[in-house]
Amino acid sequence: MSFSAWLPSLLRRGRYFFHVPLGSCQLQPLHHSWCQKKSTSAVQQNCVNSPTTNQTFKTPEDALSNLYSSEQQAVILQVLNTASERELSTIKLLRGRKSVSIVKHREKYGPFQNLQSLLNVPLFQYKTTVKVCNFILNPSEKGDRRERKIQDTRPAMRFIKPEIERERLETLDSIVSVVFGTRKIAWAHVDRNLAVHDWQQEECGRFMKGTYMPAVYLEEISSVVSKIPEADLYILEKNGLSAQNTNLFPITLHLRTVEAMLYALLQETFMQDGQHKVLSMARSTVGKHFGLMVGDSRTSGMDLVKQFLLQSVTQEQPRLSFPRNKVVCYRNLFSSVTQNRVEEMCDSLLQALAFYELLLNNTT
Repeated sequence: MSFSAWLPSLLRRGRYFFHVPLGSCQLQPLHHSWCQKKSTSAVQQNCVNSPTTNQTFKTPEDALSNLYSSEQQAVILQVLNTASERELSTIKLLRGRKSVSIVKHREKYGPFQNLQSLLNVPLFQYKTTVKVCNFILNPSEKGDRRERKIQDTRPAMRFIKPEIERERLETLDSIVSVVFGTRKIAWAHVDRNLAVHDWQQEECGRFMKGTYMPAVYLEEISSVVSKIPEADLYILEKNGLSAQNTNLFPITLHLRTVEAMLYALLQETFMQDGQHKVLSMARSTVGKHFGLMVGDSRTSGMDLVKQFLLQSVTQEQPRLSFPRNKVVCYRNLFSSVTQNRVEEMCDSLLQALAFYELLLNNTT
């Protein structure tokens, strides 16, 4: 539940029904005319920095209570005195330790009697307190912007797991798209301008031979990872094979093992920053994007890749650009004699292009 939707119910939760004398329980009537005409930041700046304020209030503590009417102060205190830790954490500025500090302070010292007492809470300084108070009084503007952001992001996110903030997507410079089969692991290193920097595959001859040995997988995959270039994100193909199909269990086990090890080996910094660097993209999504699906099955994209290679040397603005000194080599790989050996390599390139077109360029 969003904060703007949760707040009215919270004001009714206490031992009494909180009444705002201005005729409505919603927050909008509480705003003075200056609240409607100026942004929150402008109100704060005018109240703190104006000559009248500086002359009248000697300290920030004195100024704090004079930023709001008595009705507004009552609303702020009602929320901070009755909201649970989980509800407080829905306020962006109170996530984490700040919401915990508020609840602990209430339990130790009782309800907040005035706004100045908020400054006694650990991690609460004057500017932070003002921002929290302003958000409680007027969550709708920021909440609507947050909801629009989620709505804008989710359509692009639904084929990528785990989800990632759009701001991060919009600032990344390059990705490595990784596709693996029963014998090979292929990758394509592509930047946001759709220029291919590295595109190759590695044979893993010991996959699915003899007894299942996790140590063999670790050795093979570690060797491949050492050759994969650095990038902002790594995109792994998510195959649609069902684990419930017992006939395909050995293949499913193989693919899940490779996927799990790639996640672990490519995402070395996760424990430091907690941010996902390895994502999964459904194989069917790429197939639908390029019109390669026949029912639930996906056909080869070999001919499409050949077109991209041809366009890179015949068109001024090709869909994908390749290093000039490697185009001939790439085209030879896709000759009729060897094309059955490079499906993973082909799919890694298509996945990289689909990623950018679906998620960054909003072409869907």
